[in-house]
Amino acid sequence: MKRVALLLCATTFLVACGGGSAPATEAPAAGISGDVLVDGSSTVFPITAAAAEEFSLMNPDVRASVGVSGTGGGFKKFCAGETDIANASRPIKQSEIDICAQNGVEFIELPVAYDGLSVIVSPTNDFVQCLTIDELRTIWAPEAQATVTNWNQVRADFPDHAMVLLGAGTDSGTFEYFTETVNGEAGASRGDYLATEDDNVTITGVGGDTYALGYLGYAYVIENQDKVKPVAIDGGKGCVDPSFETIADGSYAPFSRPLFIYVNAKSATRPEVKAFVEYYLSADFTPLIQTPQVGYVALSEELYAAIANRFATGVTGTLHQEGQKLTLDQYLK
Repeated sequence: MKRVALLLCATTFLVACGGGSAPATEAPAAGISGDVLVDGSSTVFPITAAAAEEFSLMNPDVRASVGVSGTGGGFKKFCAGETDIANASRPIKQSEIDICAQNGVEFIELPVAYDGLSVIVSPTNDFVQCLTIDELRTIWAPEAQATVTNWNQVRADFPDHAMVLLGAGTDSGTFEYFTETVNGEAGASRGDYLATEDDNVTITGVGGDTYALGYLGYAYVIENQDKVKPVAIDGGKGCVDPSFETIADGSYAPFSRPLFIYVNAKSATRPEVKAFVEYYLSADFTPLIQTPQVGYVALSEELYAAIANRFATGVTGTLHQEGQKLTLDQYLK
């Protein structure tokens, strides 16, 4: 598949703009047609867009569109009944569950992959190799706004030069995950940085400035290895670089996290949505997740089987409790 083409499409990805994929592994499903509407996380976007592209080759009469409005923005549309599927880089919140319930929207929660939230700098930056969580807090804490502005305020041997900061917009699940992990409260962040829901803006801004720093999903690092470089993170046990291996085994802590799609239970009864989600969770697609073309860490075969069964049996609701650590082993029970 041509993932570069996927990411250069407009804010809404239509399967027709992909093209050029590897041959599909299944024959087209006869008689399936219609629209599948997806919106939400820019982090999950590459996975869902790849699934949509591959699925469209087997089902050319199904039109799947994948929008990018951030996890929070995606849930707003989803809970209003405007979309069939929400991409999410964090679990759904109770406030969002309440809005869904008010609008009669039941949902099926499906983990699809692991991500390693990545801190990035320019390849021309030769002074930042590793940062601790405390140093990230020094940079990103709310009280750092207009106060911590130079690199040598983070570490004395860093240059006496102004920092340029880029990161996720406030509707992003990545923003909430990063701020909660670094600052101890979701949404607590300095505001004087370039905030964007378009991770390609972060890639361009960081890659072109020696003194810039940003954060985003690991897939964008894999896709842009010639433009940015990831910073190793010391979560308390030494510096660890993000990689497929360290994200999968959890040693890239505390920035390893699960990614989700949420399916409207009513939409799931429509043949085109049902077939798309079944393909998404199948052995025909999931091996593509952990490749350079998509760039995330696949779940175990056992987990995918359990999650596919969760969808097949129509289990609604969330297994996540706010304030508690979510482990995907819960989906095996």
